[in-house]
Amino acid sequence: ELDIAIDVTRQAISELAKIPHDEVCFNYAETLPREMKAEIDNSLEKIILKRLLPTGIPVLSEEKGVTGDIGDNELRWVVDPLDGTVNFIRNMAPCSVSIALCIGETPILGVIGEYPSQKIAWGGEIFGSFLNNKKLRVSNIKDKSKAVICTGFPSRYEFSETNKEQFFSKISPFGKVRMFGAASLSLLQVAKGATDAYFENE
Repeated sequence: ELDIAIDVTRQAISELAKIPHDEVCFNYAETLPREMKAEIDNSLEKIILKRLLPTGIPVLSEEKGVTGDIGDNELRWVVDPLDGTVNFIRNMAPCSVSIALCIGETPILGVIGEYPSQKIAWGGEIFGSFLNNKKLRVSNIKDKSKAVICTGFPSRYEFSETNKEQFFSKISPFGKVRMFGAASLSLLQVAKGATDAYFENE
């Protein structure tokens, strides 16, 4: 399953390289006015599903939803075909393809393919984490005032006074704050020790 996930992730990010940014078709979601969706999200999902479904393991994907029967504590693939769609559409920062294999809500393994670098990160509790086959290690910084936190605002985020107060109370103790526009890449920064924490409200 890990080999399949790595292979299809590599295939998907290679597909991104074929698309000129000035030809990207996108629109805004009706239910989430700040959510930008591009046709490439669906195209990548089709590529990924074509490889994952023959494994016989159900898939939960961001665009299509659930394919197959998913029980509470059963194996399932969890897929974000393009994390950081806005980054890709606007050609302003990296984005990624993200695939995980879980039992229920417990992850077994995960693969992240970064675009445009084409780097592949993969890992799991039983075998550790790697970026282009180099072992990753998290930061050992304990002092928040010297630490870097990654964060962001999802499209569904409500900018109420209560939410803003809670948000800034969470991030203000940290020395630096960074936003990458893709949750998977923010978590990858934590995994490789480049940043020290990640926080984002739903």
